[in-house]
Amino acid sequence: MKTYMMLVVLFGLMIAASVSSLTGFKSTIRKLHQPATLSCEGKCSGSVKWTKIQKPSGDVVVARCDRTSCSSEEGFLVSHDQYLEGNLSLTVPAADYSRRGWYTCQCDGEDVCAVSLRFEPVELMKQICPGDSLVMDVGIPERVEVVLRRSGADGARSAVSVPLCSVDGRNVHCEPEYEKRVLFSCSLTLTAVKESDSGVYAVRDADNDEIIATHALALTGETLLWV
Repeated sequence: MKTYMMLVVLFGLMIAASVSSLTGFKSTIRKLHQPATLSCEGKCSGSVKWTKIQKPSGDVVVARCDRTSCSSEEGFLVSHDQYLEGNLSLTVPAADYSRRGWYTCQCDGEDVCAVSLRFEPVELMKQICPGDSLVMDVGIPERVEVVLRRSGADGARSAVSVPLCSVDGRNVHCEPEYEKRVLFSCSLTLTAVKESDSGVYAVRDADNDEIIATHALALTGETLLWV
C-alpha cells in the first residue's frame, strides 16, 4: 500500500491543530521519558508554589521555594539559586504520562505562570503477516479512542477514518466489526489481522483531545512509508 505517507501527514495535522488550540498559556512538548522544563520567569520576594492541576481528585503541590530553601516531590526539581535570580522553572527529570497535564506557579498566592506538559505522539511502524495480531499500548488512565485511517480505492484522497474501540478504565467498547477480534489488558490487541486492517491507527486521549500514539500497519509484502 502506497498511501501511508499521506495518512501520517493527515494525522500530523490533527496533532498540530490540537496543540495550537491552547491560547493564553504556555505549552511544553517533549518526548516521552525525556527531561522536561516548565519555564517560568519572574522575581518573587516571598514563597513560590508549583501545583499540578488534577480534577476531580484534587490539585497537588509538587514544589515550593522561599528565601531559605526549596523542596519538591519525587520526580520534580526546582533550583534555589535560580529562584533567587528570578528563574522559577520546574524540571521533570524523566517525564512520563503520570506527569502530563497542567501546572501553575504562584508567588505568595498570586498566579505567575500556567504551563501544560504534553508529549510528542509515539510513532510506530509495524509490518506483520496476515493472521497475526496488532498490539497497541494504552499507557494513560484517561478515556482512550482508537481510530483507523484506512485508504480508499484511489489512495489517500478518499481515505476514511474508521472508529475501532474506546477504552474507559477497564471497560472496552468496540464497533461490531471488531468486537470479537479485540482483546484488552494493558494493551489493545487486534487479532487475525487481514488486508482491510492496513492503515494508520491513532490512539487518542478522548478527555484531552490529544493523540498519544500512531501505529502504521502494513501486511507482509505491502510498502510501508513513513515521515
